[in-house]
Amino acid sequence: MYEADAGRYETMPYRRTGRSGLRLPAISLGLWHNFGTDRPLDRQQAIVRRALDLGVTHFDLANNYGPPPGAAETAFGRIVRQDLRPYRDEIVVSTKAGHLMWPGPYGEWGSRKSLLASLDQSLGRMGLDHVDIFYSHRPDPDTPLEETMGALHSAVQQGKALYAGVSNYSPEQTRQAAGILRELGTPLLIHQPRYSMLDRGPETGLLETLTELGAGCIVFSPLAQGLLSSRYLDGVPEGSRAAGASPFLSSDQITGETVGMLRGLNELARDRGQSLAQMALAWVLRDSVTSALVGASSPEQLADSVAASERLGFADEELTRIEELLAQGPSAG
Repeated sequence: MYEADAGRYETMPYRRTGRSGLRLPAISLGLWHNFGTDRPLDRQQAIVRRALDLGVTHFDLANNYGPPPGAAETAFGRIVRQDLRPYRDEIVVSTKAGHLMWPGPYGEWGSRKSLLASLDQSLGRMGLDHVDIFYSHRPDPDTPLEETMGALHSAVQQGKALYAGVSNYSPEQTRQAAGILRELGTPLLIHQPRYSMLDRGPETGLLETLTELGAGCIVFSPLAQGLLSSRYLDGVPEGSRAAGASPFLSSDQITGETVGMLRGLNELARDRGQSLAQMALAWVLRDSVTSALVGASSPEQLADSVAASERLGFADEELTRIEELLAQGPSAG
């Protein structure tokens, strides 16, 4: 039987999510990759166990995570039953709906029918009676925002979720969504955008908007799909994401300029006593971000990411040097 490490809360920093009472770990575990049926359950189980042992109390999922879609929630549900059930009140479980899950007109996007049906399916796969955070995964151009936010409000009112969130919404969409939720009596807890050194989109209004709204921010792809790691310092290695058929990172992005930039960033990270990945995580957490989502293919990789929380501060000259190096290479976004 798994028993969580008694010292799991001693080193992980926890940050308040906007103006809410919920605190999230600086590093959260995302199950976007590595939790499909193409990976052994015992490896997935070892990663989740190691996460809780390190104080990572937040596990982020979505209905379509896999492969195939739904597989990550199914795997996580098995791990909950075997290991995490005694610790359910110590962890935060989040899931999302909005991407394609089943055929027909109700299998994706943001209608009330689609979102609430998807949440019920997610709870069934995970064997839970509620999630802590339920997100609208992406804005629906054809459904009134009032309907989508009303569905999130209903999930909270029904006790199937404790908090409501959005992901991939623009600053203006976020502001409108927060206003609707506020009127309904379910505040917007958090927004989940893509953000990294190489993808600075949230800096053009979103981070400022979330601060004004009192909502939290948890970022995905803080390592730019692994590009901001030591893996690509010498080009594209065999077996890497860029060498495969990933729609998120291609070998065409790994140019000589990119490699030169990565080597410069790696040198700066080494001077800070960190790996490149650790510095990249610390960088996204330096200001108004609540938590950074990381994936992990092994317990050791997860532990390396969590170690980023040991040094989150930057000197002004370090931030200046990072901007100089980023200006030398193309954006991965």
